[in-house]
Amino acid sequence: MGIRETYVRVQEAAKILGVAPNTVRAWGAAGKISEYRHPVNGHRLYRRDNLENLLQQIEQTNAPAPKRKK
Repeated sequence: MGIRETYVRVQEAAKILGVAPNTVRAWGAAGKISEYRHPVNGHRLYRRDNLENLLQQIEQTNAPAPKRKK
């Protein structure tokens, strides 16, 4: 898998996560998601698999709690 398939830039990461690009930047700065830098131009990059894992965590925490039997 090449760098284009493995890493995405801010705009695409925002689309994947369903949030604004500034939110992706803020989460990266806060350490909530790992940020990488392009070695030539210094642009922020995010690993696609890290974003997928974050989405799974979000889905698990937002799942409705099972109903208890009375």
